[in-house]
Amino acid sequence: MPVDLSVVEGDYFRDLLSQPDALRDTLPQLTESKELKALVSRLRKRKFKSVVLTGMGSSFHGLNPLLLQLANAGYPTILTETSELIYYRRQLLNPKTLIVAVSQSGRSAEMIRLLNENHRRAPIIAVTNTADSPLARRSNAVILTRAGEEFSVSCKTYVCALLALHFLGDQLCGIPLARTRKNLTAVLRPVTHYLAGWKEHVETMLPRLAGVRQLFLVGRGLSMAAVGTGALILKESTQYPAEGMSSASFRHGPFEMLGPETFVLVFSGQAKTRDLNKRLLEDIRANGGSAEMVAQDPTDCAYCLPKVPPSILPILEILPVQMLTLALAAKNGRQPGKFRFATKITATE
Repeated sequence: MPVDLSVVEGDYFRDLLSQPDALRDTLPQLTESKELKALVSRLRKRKFKSVVLTGMGSSFHGLNPLLLQLANAGYPTILTETSELIYYRRQLLNPKTLIVAVSQSGRSAEMIRLLNENHRRAPIIAVTNTADSPLARRSNAVILTRAGEEFSVSCKTYVCALLALHFLGDQLCGIPLARTRKNLTAVLRPVTHYLAGWKEHVETMLPRLAGVRQLFLVGRGLSMAAVGTGALILKESTQYPAEGMSSASFRHGPFEMLGPETFVLVFSGQAKTRDLNKRLLEDIRANGGSAEMVAQDPTDCAYCLPKVPPSILPILEILPVQMLTLALAAKNGRQPGKFRFATKITATE
């Protein structure tokens, strides 16, 4: 019996399809403020001993590409959830630390406590979607995204945060602004094209999800952003058990869970580990698991992404996972992204 896809066409669905507009509106906001320039100058003069990247949920996972970029540039960089930073790593809140704090609302419980605990000791660069939030008002420099209001599950705020963090990473690493703008502008067309085919993507995914009860998302390097965020939004939007981890970690235990009820989404990722990820895909299928690979491929299909520079690939990698949320919801006849217990802003620690 054909699945009725009209059930998915709620507020979350509309947020998904508005992602190209959100990206387009955010691009002009990515400018070099004098406050940001001052902190960039201090970092490049080695005035800071470390850079701490912090956030919660998708804001935390979205920091993975920036972590790799800064580490590769030689900056001592730490990625930590804000909940851990404020209780167990408070020694990092000092003038020799540069903090990059990401929060879509800018007013989650953990972010408010960070602002209070820090007492302006460590300078903060904020990335937020809310201009009048405590995070925006109490940080040393602010990068604003223009994703607009969002119904529930992070989607357009997430891709806009990735856009802003790409801009910030290039600024911190001395990449010319013209080159950054060219790279970021290049993401608009493929995102728009992919989402235009949402119905075909969902219909392609549905047959492979029959009998699936648990999902894993695995990858390496830059793909860890989509792996972490993807597992989170699958749980939030569809109430399916989903876990994100590195491809290597999957072999250390979860491989034993393979069977007809397990679906694994493998991200092929960057060239240096692509063959390892492909081998994992083959091994999963050979041992009775169902698996698909998100890869850059000219073929127009649900898990195929167009060729783009590696640095902007994380923005596209989340799109097949979003389609997966629609497919799983349609399969069970429920509206995706409709919270039962959670709220858009987490106000309780």
